[in-house]
Amino acid sequence: MNPASPALNQPGSVIFENVRKSFGVFTAIPDLSFTIEPGTLVTLLGPSGCGKTTTLRMLAGLEHPTSGRILIGGKDVTLLPANERDVSMVFQSYALFPHMSALDNVAYGLESSGLKRKEAREKAEDGLALVGLAGMGARLPAELSGGQQQRVAVARALVLEPQVLLLDEPLSNLDARLRRRVRSEIRDLQQRLGFTAVYVTHDQEEALAVSDRIVVMKEGVIAQQGAPHELYESPASPFIADFIGEANVVDCVVESVEAGRATINYAGLVQSLPARAARPGPARLAIRPGAITLSPLAGDAPLKGRITSAAYLGGHVEYEVEVAGATLFVTDASAAIALPPRSEVAVGLRERGIALIAG
Repeated sequence: MNPASPALNQPGSVIFENVRKSFGVFTAIPDLSFTIEPGTLVTLLGPSGCGKTTTLRMLAGLEHPTSGRILIGGKDVTLLPANERDVSMVFQSYALFPHMSALDNVAYGLESSGLKRKEAREKAEDGLALVGLAGMGARLPAELSGGQQQRVAVARALVLEPQVLLLDEPLSNLDARLRRRVRSEIRDLQQRLGFTAVYVTHDQEEALAVSDRIVVMKEGVIAQQGAPHELYESPASPFIADFIGEANVVDCVVESVEAGRATINYAGLVQSLPARAARPGPARLAIRPGAITLSPLAGDAPLKGRITSAAYLGGHVEYEVEVAGATLFVTDASAAIALPPRSEVAVGLRERGIALIAG
């Protein structure tokens, strides 16, 4: 396996068809259907208890569905054991053998599958080089940083040449700065090698950064799925608007819809937005914190507010502002100094970062 162009298997598709999973009287997954195209990285995202880890475990063969079908590369694997599914998993804890070197950890699965020791170690060395750890194979896990341990775990999974790579909260043990770097490395590796990956996380920023597509789950069902920009720019519900990034969800009125544009009235402020599926009448508006503009009040303004708190955080200022009976969270990356609390301000809205939502 040449590190520059490793001989991985063809990436496989993943299909869930009406999958249900119950634990006794509790149904964790009532009816789940989705498709993952070969060569894409899809993230299962959602709060704790939403069913994302159960879904991943069913895909890995660590749990079996109560009903429905799971297909990998067109093959029905619903009842197959984990070792017959042509998938590899990177666990949250990495699950490295502490008494084995990095090279031995990567070679372990190859040797267990019957590959001769010499060939297994050659492939393991290529795997370590692939993830940027060439020459570090003799080190024990305790002699590696958290990010390096994580890369050993990825290399161990990749050398098995799976159709699908599964990653279960792979960055949760890393600090924030290292997490940003390693997620970029994982994304670069996936794009370079073109393998199919299913990635589980509860971190919205992480999901936005690494994914071709995101499947957001809530209480065992899909709340919305799509490309990262689609979910962020066009949330289908207040839950999605608030979960994918942060959003202020407020009531408004759609005054008219024409040529794909909706004229909305939010507490006296009139604005034109993409209509999506909106019709004239009461509606809801998701407003990102950075889409709200504040300026000192000078005379009259269509929409006024009062600052209740302000925090200068170096790169931006965060405000809480009382507007039309609601408290809005606002971020301003352009302010050199914070507007003082209790001051009256004129409130405006940018077009980007605002979306009409369904309910």
